[in-house]
Amino acid sequence: MFEQMEWVKPTEIEARSMQIIESEMPKGNWTPGELLVVKRCIHTSADFDYAENLYFSDHAVEQAIEILKAGATIVTDTNMGMAGINKRALSALNANVHCFMADPDVAKEAKERGVTRAVVSMEHAGKLEGPVIFAVGNAPTALIRLYEMIQEGTISPAFIIGAPVGFVNVVESKELICNLDVPCIVARGRKGGSNIVAAICNALMYQIPGTR
Repeated sequence: MFEQMEWVKPTEIEARSMQIIESEMPKGNWTPGELLVVKRCIHTSADFDYAENLYFSDHAVEQAIEILKAGATIVTDTNMGMAGINKRALSALNANVHCFMADPDVAKEAKERGVTRAVVSMEHAGKLEGPVIFAVGNAPTALIRLYEMIQEGTISPAFIIGAPVGFVNVVESKELICNLDVPCIVARGRKGGSNIVAAICNALMYQIPGTR
C-alpha cells in the first residue's frame, strides 16, 4: 500500500487535489466562476454530490464578487463557519465577517421569545450597514427568518449562501431562498454545513486578484 502512494510536494497538494476532482466530476454547464465554487465544495467535503446539488441564481458568482469588492460584511450562523472564512482574503477586500450566535443578548432574547438563536441572529444582522452576505450552513430557521423578513420588507440582503445540513425543514428552507429575487448560491437537498458555506465564501474571494 505504501508503495502505491503518490508523492506530492506540500505546496502542490491543493492543486493536485483539484486536478483529481476535475478529472472525476461529471460534466456540467457551469460558468468558469461557478466551476471554481463547485470544485472548492468538493475539495472541502470529498463529496461529488455538490456537482449536482449546487444552485446558482443568474450571474450569482459575478454579483457576489462585486459585492465582496465593495467591502461586504459576511454574516454566518456558526462560529465554525466564521472561522473557516479566509481572513487574509477578507482583509485584502476590506471586508469582514460576523457571527451573533454567541452574543449573550441574542441568547437571552431567543430564550424569552421561544425561538432559535439563529432567528434572533438574523434579526440583529439586519441592522448592519452596507452590503451584507448571509452565509447559513447550520440552521434552516435562519433561512426561514431571512425569507420572512425579505417578504416583510424589513431586510434587503445583498446575497445569500444557503447550505444548512440536516433533516427538519432543511430542504424546504433552501427552496424558499431559491424562489426569492435575491442573488444566491444554495446547496439543495439535505447536505451542506458550515464548512461548505466557508468554502463557497473562499471560492468567491479567491477569484479576486490579491486575495491569496
